[in-house]
Amino acid sequence: MSTLDHKIDFAVILSVSKANPNGDPLNGNRPRQNYDGHGEISDVAIKRKIRNRLQDMGEPVFVQSDDRKVDSHKSLRERADSNPELAKMLKAKNASSDDFAQIACEEWIDVRSFGQVFAFKGSNLSVGVRGPVSIHTATSIDPIDIVSTQITKSVNSVTGDKRSSDTMGMKHRVDFGVYVFKGSINAQLAEKTGFTNEDAEKIKQALVTLFENDSSSARPDGSMEVHKVYWWEHSSKLGQYSSAKVHRSLKVEAKTDSPKAFDEENYSVELSDLEGLSVEVLDGQ
Repeated sequence: MSTLDHKIDFAVILSVSKANPNGDPLNGNRPRQNYDGHGEISDVAIKRKIRNRLQDMGEPVFVQSDDRKVDSHKSLRERADSNPELAKMLKAKNASSDDFAQIACEEWIDVRSFGQVFAFKGSNLSVGVRGPVSIHTATSIDPIDIVSTQITKSVNSVTGDKRSSDTMGMKHRVDFGVYVFKGSINAQLAEKTGFTNEDAEKIKQALVTLFENDSSSARPDGSMEVHKVYWWEHSSKLGQYSSAKVHRSLKVEAKTDSPKAFDEENYSVELSDLEGLSVEVLDGQ
């Protein structure tokens, strides 16, 4: 496998229909919004979904969520200790941070993609890995309308003489919104972590299938959909253009005041040509 030797930029257009794409725990789990009223999905939430898709592909992932674990480890420290060489380094007094990072990057695809901080209580070793894959926060094209509904229960949680209150709380959703997020893959950092061309293809596939096997009460199956993935490949490590210029070449605008679907009647998508830069446009699955 060859290390990635050229810069890559990408962008994803997705839609949300009657779902909560990313609740804010500091705001009653309401869908995230910026001060202009536009919806947001944090980069952390997007990376979580990419990690889940990589797991579904059979790739070893270091940061696994509890409900998607494929091993018996109860913490990141236990997962790191599962590698004998890393476990030995974590207990040693003068272990090499570079050697530790190299082994961790070889072991887990999300470490060599997104980076990771290895700082555990009781260990003399603290290692920070900078990953080549960076992702922006997803932002909606237009301000979003949030619908809040009260939910109730019809059974007691515990046995008691009196029936408990019917009220359970609130549930929030976005009726419809189109979001865009962008990202890049840095070739210089890819050299340091061992991120390969094959890894880049796996990230691309994860973006195309981002919401497969991701359903929940807040995000029912079919309520979140990837429509387009734009994948720009430069011809050099530094790239012919800055990532900002590449990302600006894609413009998505609403044609109507209250769009209810992502189609030609409701949205216009313009992609400017950048000389010498190839772009692959993929439909979501």
